[in-house]
Amino acid sequence: MASRLSRALANIPTSFAAGTSLYRLSVLRVSDKGKCVKKETVSSPLFVMLTCEICGEEVLLEADMRTHLLLSHLEKEQSCPLCSLAGVTYDELRFHINIAHSESDQQLPGKQNTVEESKGQACASASRSSTGTASELAMSVCSSSGRQSHGGDAGQPRVKHGPFWPLFPTSENTCIQPFQEAKAEILMMTSHKAIKGDSTEQKLRTSPQKEFSCPMCALVCSDCFVLQEHVELHLEEQNMTKDFQTDLQLARQLQEEEDVKRKQQESKLEAEDFKNLQKQFGMDGRGGYRRQVAICMERAVSRGHMSPLEFHRKRAEMMECLASGIDDGKSKTSGLITALYEYYLRDGRDITNVWLSAETDHYSFSEGDRGWGCGYRNFQMLLSSLLKLELYRDCFTERTVPNIPRVQALIEEAWHEGADPQGASQFKHHLQGTRAWIGATEIYSLLTSLKVRARIVDFHQPTGPGSTHPRLFEWVKKYFSTSSSRGARLPPRVVKSTQPPIYLQHQGHSRSIVGIEQKKNGSLCLLIFDPGCPVEDMRHFLIREVNSTSMRLLRKFPSHLKHRQYQIVSIEGVLSPEEKQVRIETSKILHAERIP
Repeated sequence: MASRLSRALANIPTSFAAGTSLYRLSVLRVSDKGKCVKKETVSSPLFVMLTCEICGEEVLLEADMRTHLLLSHLEKEQSCPLCSLAGVTYDELRFHINIAHSESDQQLPGKQNTVEESKGQACASASRSSTGTASELAMSVCSSSGRQSHGGDAGQPRVKHGPFWPLFPTSENTCIQPFQEAKAEILMMTSHKAIKGDSTEQKLRTSPQKEFSCPMCALVCSDCFVLQEHVELHLEEQNMTKDFQTDLQLARQLQEEEDVKRKQQESKLEAEDFKNLQKQFGMDGRGGYRRQVAICMERAVSRGHMSPLEFHRKRAEMMECLASGIDDGKSKTSGLITALYEYYLRDGRDITNVWLSAETDHYSFSEGDRGWGCGYRNFQMLLSSLLKLELYRDCFTERTVPNIPRVQALIEEAWHEGADPQGASQFKHHLQGTRAWIGATEIYSLLTSLKVRARIVDFHQPTGPGSTHPRLFEWVKKYFSTSSSRGARLPPRVVKSTQPPIYLQHQGHSRSIVGIEQKKNGSLCLLIFDPGCPVEDMRHFLIREVNSTSMRLLRKFPSHLKHRQYQIVSIEGVLSPEEKQVRIETSKILHAERIP
């Protein structure tokens, strides 16, 4: 029988007989009814079962056993179920349980056999392996198994199960004794390895308890494994600190890069806004009045609206006008104040009182200043009125209205005298040859330079409902009505005063106030000359009879003036040379009268 089992074992693949020690071979003789019988009496087919050394699981194929070991045991951390030992191999764990927990092994269910005898024989076999042979080890195993079989049931052979499978077979698994001969050499090598590998651990377990001090703090541990985990926590904390510092440096670097990028974008946007402002206010170096006129005439020639002959003729006229410094008068409309005076005498039934300024000419935009010359044109309107008044004739050496380039030169002369140095610095003390806009402060400086007493009043916020400025209307009424009511008990309904017009400035545009109406209901309406109104429309007041429809170009009710801020420049007389010098000195820090 033993020879037949040996031959059957020889036919089994080598990996089964001499493979890993994590599973063993179980050879059973079974009858046709499926019961285990004795090997000598039944000639039934031979079945080879693979049993897991760890949990006792039985499978038929080696591939199934490898899968079971991989999924159930190899991927899990191995530790002793009876003590705190962990992180060892399967052979070392098995040897540790058989040596250190022999008493616990005997108390488990199904462990009533003499395990101590198997362990002694295993150790004896391991000690004799240096001089003996594999056959002798197999014989000792078989003999020990035979002796143990007397204590069990020979008719009902059993196979060991569970995590505490003994190192060598007992009487409960006598059916697999023939296969121990093939595994003797492997078991011997495993025993040697387990004894050598666990010698240090056994010494630690049997030696007196020691204390282990942490090299990084004052903690004292009674177990080296606890100390190891504690030191690893120190190292992890240091790594976390280093990682935090690295992350903090990276965050600061990213923030600095973001700040630099944001500043560059802000500088770029600021430069673009500054260029747009320069372009809007005519400070972008595109040329001044003369350049714009030339461009307009060249465009007209290219579109066929002007012949080349006419182009050269107009160009020569322009150069002559610029050289003289006198306005050519092509955009001027005279006699409008007289026409308005006659209209109110003839009509105006719903009007109780009208106050008009002194005679003033209207100046419209031309091709050379369209889009930026409103301030210069309003000064021409104001100057045209002053030239007609006897009080101001001595202020002007020239009795003509200058053109726009000449007005720019006069403002530069006022700056050179010391007027408004802050405003001059904004224009870099240069206006000629540019399309720069001017406002109330430039008009004030120019009038002061011409020895005309001027006054700036700033209506810096609305004073009425709906963002209106009723205080502005009241101020204008007082300005025109004061001079006309002197010495008169009852002022006439229509008054043509001797007051010059008022320069009115708001954001983006400027106009001239030439009168004010008072309705029967007490409401006020300004009469305004706008340089943006075409010269053809203004001349209709002279060609046709003035009516309420045409008056819409001049009338401005409080609901029409809704800008947040308005500034006015009014004329109040003539300055002496001493007063002029005082005004120039005080204009270094220019202050306006604020209402309210």
